[in-house]
Amino acid sequence: MSYSSSVAVRELPLFPLPEVVLFPGRPLPLHIFEFRYRIMMNTIMEYDRRFGVLMIDPITGEIAKYGCCAEIVHFQRLPDDRLKMLTIGQQRFKLLEYVREKPYRVGLVEWIEDQPSRENLRPITKEVETLLRDVVHLSGKLSDQPIELPEDLPDSPVELSYWVASNFYGVANEQQSLLEMQNTAKRLQREAEILTNARNNLAARTALKDVFN
Repeated sequence: MSYSSSVAVRELPLFPLPEVVLFPGRPLPLHIFEFRYRIMMNTIMEYDRRFGVLMIDPITGEIAKYGCCAEIVHFQRLPDDRLKMLTIGQQRFKLLEYVREKPYRVGLVEWIEDQPSRENLRPITKEVETLLRDVVHLSGKLSDQPIELPEDLPDSPVELSYWVASNFYGVANEQQSLLEMQNTAKRLQREAEILTNARNNLAARTALKDVFN
């Protein structure tokens, strides 16, 4: 199959991971011990230090068709040629086809970006940020431990949407859906729905705690 030269397409080594969804700008620490992935990492460290992360569905075992490119920013060699490394998410991509699967998967991928938005994203961005602060405050109150958001919380709508999505835990399929979206407003709106549900749940639990304490 041939692809148009106008489309940003390239071959990319692929690293499928169970229930891990990487987003642009977000860190992903890794411990590389499996032989084929040690081969992969040693190969790409001589090239551009980039590979693709794809989520493996924990129920079906299927590998997602959309993922995020990771770049190695730091690594440490351990005994037996194992590696500890820190990677950072870069561009998102759609997997077009596998080029080969041994010794590790390599795919032909197409970079994807959010569509330019014609609407003002500041209101929904502000709503998501407010909901996020409410959830963090209530979580801290419920656990009797102060929890604070980082001071460098992203200001741009798209970067904030990635940051929020990356911090949803235990919901890999929901994260995958957010990763695949190519509309910033829709991603933020979905995150607002998730955060609203979380805030309401935490508020109810906090109220019960106050009654019985």
